[in-house]
Parts: sequence; C-alpha cells; structure tokens
Amino acid sequence: MSIDELIDGAMRPLADVVSQFIFYAVPVAGTRVPLVVAWLIAGGVFFTLYLGFINLRGFRHALQLAGGRYTDPSQPGEVTPFQALATAVSGTVGIGNIAGVAVAISLGGPGATMWMIIAGLLGMSTKFAECTMSVKFRHTHQDGSVSGGPMYYLLHGLKLRRLPRLGRWLGMFYAASMVLGCLGIGNMFQSNQAAAILIDVTGGSASFFQDRAWVLGLVMAVTVALVIIGGIRSIARVTSKLVPFMAVLYVLTALLILTMNFERLPAAIVQIWQGAFSAESVGGGFIGVMIIGFRRAVFSNEAGLGSAAIAHSAVQTDEPSTEGFVSLLEPFIDTVIICTMTALVIVTTVYDPALADSGVNGIELTTSAFASTLSWSPLPLSIAAVLFAFSTMLSWSYYGLKSLTYLTGENQLVEAAYKLIFCAFVVLGSSVQLGALIDLSDAIIYVVAIPNLLGLYLLAPTLRAEVLSYRERLRRY
Repeated sequence: MSIDELIDGAMRPLADVVSQFIFYAVPVAGTRVPLVVAWLIAGGVFFTLYLGFINLRGFRHALQLAGGRYTDPSQPGEVTPFQALATAVSGTVGIGNIAGVAVAISLGGPGATMWMIIAGLLGMSTKFAECTMSVKFRHTHQDGSVSGGPMYYLLHGLKLRRLPRLGRWLGMFYAASMVLGCLGIGNMFQSNQAAAILIDVTGGSASFFQDRAWVLGLVMAVTVALVIIGGIRSIARVTSKLVPFMAVLYVLTALLILTMNFERLPAAIVQIWQGAFSAESVGGGFIGVMIIGFRRAVFSNEAGLGSAAIAHSAVQTDEPSTEGFVSLLEPFIDTVIICTMTALVIVTTVYDPALADSGVNGIELTTSAFASTLSWSPLPLSIAAVLFAFSTMLSWSYYGLKSLTYLTGENQLVEAAYKLIFCAFVVLGSSVQLGALIDLSDAIIYVVAIPNLLGLYLLAPTLRAEVLSYRERLRRY
C-alpha cells in the first residue's frame, strides 16, 4: 500500500463526517444551499446593514490609511497598515482565484460572476468587523510583539459581555481548528498545486520532476523556512513586495487579453448580467447561480473565517477601526478585482455552455482561456499561480503559529517545532495525492466560521461603539 492510500484510508471516514456536517445543504427553490455558505453570507449582509454600508462609505478612507496617511511607527504593533494588508491578501489570493473562478463559471455560467462580486462587496463589511475587533482585543507582549485574532476577541470580548466561559471555549475551539486546518488548505494544498504547475510548465509527463515532485517541495520548504523564521516582520516585508508584483502581473496579463478581445467585452458583460438573473441558467434557476457564485466568493476571500484578522492584528496603530477600514480592501482586491478579471477572460474567450458537462474546469480552463489569445500567456499565469501559492503558505504559517501559541503560550521551542513541522508538510503536500486529508482540512477551516461569526454577533454593540467613537475623533482630527 502506497503512502497516498495509507493516508487516504486513515483520514477518509473522519473527513466524510466533518465535511457532511459543515457542508450540509438544505433544499431551497429547487437547489441545495450549503449551510456554511448561508452562514457566511448572512454575516456579510448583517454587518453591511448594521454598520451603515461601511464597505462603500469607508472605501476612500481605507485607501488613505493603506497608503500610509495616518501611519505612526511609534504606535504599538509590528508592521505598517500596507504590510498587514499585503500579508492578509497573500493569504486569500491563491490558486482559487485562478481555478475556483473557472469552476464557478463552468457550473453556473457567466452569471455566477455577478454573485461573486456581490458576495465580495458584502464580505468587505465582515472583514471590517473581524479586524476591528481583533486589533481592539489583541495582546501586546513585553518585547513589543503582538498576538491577535478571533480567539482573542472571543476570549476577552465575550468576557466583557459577561460570557467568559463561552468566550474561553469558543476561542480554544477556533485556535485548535486553525492549527489543524493551516497544515492542509494553507500548506499542503498550495504546495501540491504549485508543484503540479511547475511540472506542467517544465514538460508535463516528460518533466524531470514528474516522479520527483518532492524536490520541488523541498525547494519550496526551504524558501518558506527562510522567510517565516523571522516572524511577522519578515513575512510582511516579503509579502509587501510579492503581493503587488504577482497581482499586477496577473491583472495586466488579463487586461491585455481583454483589450485584444475588446469587441467581445460588451457581450460578456451582458451575459454576466443576464445570467445572474436567468431562471434557465442552471439547475435551481437563478438561485442556483447565486449559490454557486456566493460559494466561490466566500471560499476565496475567507470573509467570516477570521483568518486574515490574525495578520491585521500586528499593525502599528492604537485605533482598532483604522485596520478595520484597511482590511475591507482585501475582499475587494481578491474577489471584485482578481476573480472578476479571471471571469471576464474566460467569458470573452473560451466559455461555452457545454462546459458544465465537458469535465474541463479549474486551472485547465483558465489556462486555455489565456492561451487562446496569447500563446505565451500560460508562462506568466504559471508564475503568478506559483507565487499565489507561495505567499499563501507564508501567511498561513503565521496564522497557525499564532493559533498554536494561543493554546500553549509563547514558547520558543514550541514555535521552532511548529515551523519545522509546517515546512515538512510543504514537502509532503507536493509529493502525495491529497484526497481525504485536504477534504478534512478544508472542512475544518470552514468550521471556524461558526464560533467566529457567533462571537462577532455578540460583540456587535461593542463594534459599533468603537466605530462611532473613531469617526468622532477623526472628525476633530
């Protein structure tokens, strides 16, 4: 029995149970709606309305803050607002922005794009809530380093709401789930996909690495280790340079293709608009398209999971709301810009309604869409995809570390052991068929949406008071 079969056989029963629980779907208007998707979208709707459309009204101020207008290096924290944003974006912009969008379109048609955009806009409000509370309740250590994230506002925030026992258990559950989940979806899946892309561009079945994927994994693991050994400051320095480069590379390539197919762009926009509300789009009508688009968007930008809040907690500020504003740019970049660019390229080039039954989807579809106009475009697409995967591993290594130290306390030996294990999983992920292991990790990651959003609902009055107080101080500034 191979190691792949051994791992899959051991993990499959547990993976199936957890997946059935978290992705349990109920029938709605002829389609099935996963409860976790409904839970995440409900959070976006609630915080958008509760905070008075902060996702739209706060956009200009978010750009000012990210640009450093109010940055003060003397304030507590470890990284600048832009570095915190880059680190968080690097954790959400990944293979899903390339492959996941293609899956959504192949299943739900062009109309799924519209619902992805709407879900991205709603997710901006959820990110604002998560990151504001995370900075407000973060813990500053004696050496000036900070720790934050949902586990801290669940613990300390709910204590203020006179729910200390609930907060303590929810925080522990959240942290433990993140430690387990980060090794899969934020590590092994990324290294596996990056290795597959590198093998493809170096010859496919004839590649030297075809049976030596572990070599690619080892190179990635060493590179990851060189960055994460320096902690959040090192990760932020790398991601603040890497994220703009990979995003610009990908978006410019997409824009070039859209420019060359400019005459098809109006028709593509019409397809997207009409498909979003067409009763004949897919099984379940426009409700089915909506669910497909929403599901892909929330799985892409992670709004409601609280993961990015861990990175935003390290920002240099004494005003929690400022990082809330900065963080709302994250779903906008991830979903509204990058995912939409991917969708437009596909719809203007190779999209065919028969795709849903063709078996061609994921990164294969996106690659063929780019190559249909520019034969050389798969190369920059591959570079961007590998960088997406690499940067995701960097960010998720930090998320897992902060979750672990929340459970164990700050300990250099524990931190060193965790980083070693994380890098070992990079090698393992590159060279095995993930199967049940990644299914289990995927499900565990979305389990954290339950305690995270529950805590945010309970802290909603505290959140709104913080925002109103900040706006008053900003008005007098």
